[in-house]
Amino acid sequence: MSSEKTSNSVDLVIRAGRLLTMRPGAAPINDMEVHIKDGKIAAIEPSEEGASHSSVETIDARGCLVMPGLINAHTHAAMTLFRGLADDMPLKQWLFEKIFPAEAEYLSPHNVYWSAMLAFGEMISSGTTCFSDGYFFQDKTFDAAIKVGIRGVIAQGVIDFPAPGVPDPEKNLDVGTKFIERWKGFSSLLTPSLFCHSPVTCSEKTLIGAMEICDSGGVPMQIHLSETLEEVNTIMGQKGIRPAYYLDRIGILKESLIAVHCVHLEDEEIRLLKERGTRVVHCPESNMKLASGVCAAEKIINAGIPLGLGTDGCASNNDLDMLREMDSAAKLSKVSSGAPTSLKAEVILRCATIEGARALGLDQEIGSIEIGKRADIIVVDLDKPHLQPLYDPISSIVYSANGGDVRDVIVEGKVLMRERKLLTVDMEEVMWNIKKIAKQIQG
Repeated sequence: MSSEKTSNSVDLVIRAGRLLTMRPGAAPINDMEVHIKDGKIAAIEPSEEGASHSSVETIDARGCLVMPGLINAHTHAAMTLFRGLADDMPLKQWLFEKIFPAEAEYLSPHNVYWSAMLAFGEMISSGTTCFSDGYFFQDKTFDAAIKVGIRGVIAQGVIDFPAPGVPDPEKNLDVGTKFIERWKGFSSLLTPSLFCHSPVTCSEKTLIGAMEICDSGGVPMQIHLSETLEEVNTIMGQKGIRPAYYLDRIGILKESLIAVHCVHLEDEEIRLLKERGTRVVHCPESNMKLASGVCAAEKIINAGIPLGLGTDGCASNNDLDMLREMDSAAKLSKVSSGAPTSLKAEVILRCATIEGARALGLDQEIGSIEIGKRADIIVVDLDKPHLQPLYDPISSIVYSANGGDVRDVIVEGKVLMRERKLLTVDMEEVMWNIKKIAKQIQG
């Protein structure tokens, strides 16, 4: 922390009633100020009673909790278009009979743009400042993200079937290569990536090729791994080994791989992921809704593997509220393990902040409020009936708060939402377009 008075040279001052930095072992601190300059945190210092910052923009959060922005480490943003379209189905039926056909008919650059805008409005409104995405027509997701100013890792989907925007599967890696070349370095907020759907829907050649492209571009690769028992059994039937061992055998189980779901990992597979440096993302609500099973999140964390938290897409969740996701993750772990001490509130909050940043390879930039890091910060209004009395802010955030309690959102020092008003998303325009698209889908 710094005691140097920098208010005359900064761009934004946040006066926090309580500040939660998410630095290791750091408890919430009362009456602090966060000073922001050029998108970074310039100083953290005690507030002075009666101090004035009239020369700079100020956010008065003295009745609030100021904390790092939440990180949604796995989603499919434009799948907001299919929210509620195909509920209460097994995963294979949901995917092959409903979602894949709907994507083939209704996904277009226009529809992806407006569906991504809807997702970003929802994310920002509920405190998410960074997301990791995998889908199709991702140039339009980039366009939408640039417009609203959110941070993200945006991956072009790769699958060995005809896909939206990639009708010839033989060209899926060519499309992926061009996507990364087009967007690498375009924005300090956004990182391009490739998302291979799963070891079942992508061939060995595709998986190896995608990883070579990502490694060449210095970007991460994402994949759904061991999401269902059916996937595990299919791979074992085809390859003779479990999915994690298969990915290791072909050389893609490595530090640059982000493995999502990981519901059906055996203990030896968890140890292998740790040895290879692979990062993991847990999507509890999606896994519950599709009855995929329960990820051994606590074992993964205890093994020392970076574990992020994600909502998955709105077609299988059905929201993008990371505060609700934290609550679900903690309680699911407790009921599945039979231990009320499993995945305590602080551990889960780390998964949605600094550990989520580690899972995406961004922990040197975001995930905690520290001098020199990017100023991705949210303000949570504590003056709500369901958040009082406030004995433990961390427990209250995880178990009691919801997205509607987020008051202000800042990304790289820029205010994206102030007093619950979105400043970079015209939600009236977004809703008009989404309703028009939905009418076409309904017929």
